[in-house]
Amino acid sequence: MTMDPEERMRRWRLILGGADDGTGTSLGGDDARIDDALGALYDSDADQSSSSQTGRQRGSGLAASAPRVARWLGDIRTFFPVSVVQVMQKDAIERLGLTRLLLEPEMLDAVEPDVHLVGTLLALSRVIPEQARESARAVVRTVTKDLERRLAQRTRSAVAGALNRASRTSRPRRQADIDWDRTIRANLRNYLPRQRTIVPERLIGYARKQQAVARDVIICLDQSGSMASSVVYAGVFGAVLASIRSLRMSVVAFDTSVVDLTDHLSDPVDVLFGTQIGGGTDINRAVAYCQQLITRPASTIFVLVSDLYEGGDRDEMLHRIGDMTAAGTQVIALLALSDDGAPSYDHDNAAALAGLGVPAFACTPDSFPDLMAAAIERRDIAGWAYRHPPGPPAA
Repeated sequence: MTMDPEERMRRWRLILGGADDGTGTSLGGDDARIDDALGALYDSDADQSSSSQTGRQRGSGLAASAPRVARWLGDIRTFFPVSVVQVMQKDAIERLGLTRLLLEPEMLDAVEPDVHLVGTLLALSRVIPEQARESARAVVRTVTKDLERRLAQRTRSAVAGALNRASRTSRPRRQADIDWDRTIRANLRNYLPRQRTIVPERLIGYARKQQAVARDVIICLDQSGSMASSVVYAGVFGAVLASIRSLRMSVVAFDTSVVDLTDHLSDPVDVLFGTQIGGGTDINRAVAYCQQLITRPASTIFVLVSDLYEGGDRDEMLHRIGDMTAAGTQVIALLALSDDGAPSYDHDNAAALAGLGVPAFACTPDSFPDLMAAAIERRDIAGWAYRHPPGPPAA
């Protein structure tokens, strides 16, 4: 399609901003408000007296004025789709230091809830004033409900199916419960060349009724600032997995100290407000605590969600994880559990874990249910990670 030249110049004017952009185009009405909203965020160092309506350089800025920010939040929600609003809010918090304003109830009521905003609120949770605390919890609950709605059913389905497949029986009740691949391999000696068939003397199938706890799952969460989005997703997944009766779930969060959040798994909001984003990192101390929770090593899956920047005893941390794997515990290191892209992480520690047989890679929330299914079935997790980008292959 060919675009009208005036429309093309209008779009370039919105992209470039300012009278000296070379387009020779001035803006008015809603276009001027859109330009001002963009300039307040992305041209915040420009001349504070600017006005796109008069053709001068845009960039009136947000400063730290609550009324101005409130108007800006209203404008971006009016003119941009939700996905763009969330990006602009995140940029405003990071570029302009607007976290203080999030402590005011009217600001929390005006923002568009998303995972990054929840991460910021969790980092501020200890200093949120009482009058804003309920608004903050409402924002977190909105996001966690949305994540549960998107991820819960798929997680339960993938994990329940894996638990069924992992439970073998020599007396499958229905034809659909027969594991034909294993049955054929177990009966190869009964091959009849003339009939070109195998007599299945022994059937191998799935035990569909799983009553006892089949797997223990421990999620160990790094609370450092760079892991905020991962903490949000992991907290929601922990609550979802805790609802599966065949799993015994534990969720442990850590910085330089350790907090066990298992008793709060009935409500992901309580789980998240039990964390404290920011601070130092002592992975060794967290691993030591989690070791005490392991009573059935061969039936335990230990998921460490961390960028692996260790502030504690690195050698002892690696030694403890080596002991876990030697005892039969399945250990997985997730460098990130988010959609944020390839994370920054400690490559030396990731390589050291790989040497212990522990894969270290990033995982998106949409892929996490399949990852847990693969772990329950004891498939090759390093191979799984290689086949499921984004995130780097297993270290």
